[in-house]
Amino acid sequence: MAKIISSFFISVDGVVEAPDQWHFPYWNDEMGAAVEAGLSSAAGLLMGRKLYDEWSDYWTTADADPELAATFNEARKFVVSNSLEKAEWQNTTLINGDVAARLRELKEQITGGDLQMSGSATTVRWLLANGLLDELNLLVHPIVVGSGQRLFEDTPTHPLKLASSETFATGVLNLTYVPDAG
Repeated sequence: MAKIISSFFISVDGVVEAPDQWHFPYWNDEMGAAVEAGLSSAAGLLMGRKLYDEWSDYWTTADADPELAATFNEARKFVVSNSLEKAEWQNTTLINGDVAARLRELKEQITGGDLQMSGSATTVRWLLANGLLDELNLLVHPIVVGSGQRLFEDTPTHPLKLASSETFATGVLNLTYVPDAG
């Protein structure tokens, strides 16, 4: 059975929006290895509608990193949306209707990897509230961004348990949390 694993670049003050504006000074080989480990264990990529729109526009035309573009373009993708009528990006399956039930079925069907997410804060909050998020990986950057969407805005309480932690040479914390059933 596949797990749903979500990963974020996040600032100390909880901002996950526009990491391209503040994240790159902290990128190093350690972070690259952590990101690659997540991608290499993916049986598919799970995303919300907004991230799907952004990534499908960008990665289908990206020239800067053709190898990474090929990885994303060729990967199995699942987009959660009740407003998207058709998914045009290659290898994309639309998850709509009773999304929670469909995701539970998908987790049961997938073998040989997990459903990886990078971004989609609204979707992650919904997954957590519906008991569908299995792991939350946070790459906490030692910077206060000050404004932007935070990962947990207006969110009910959800106990988490620290499953692993690592500190990179740049001061970035690589933290993995799992839901704490008590």
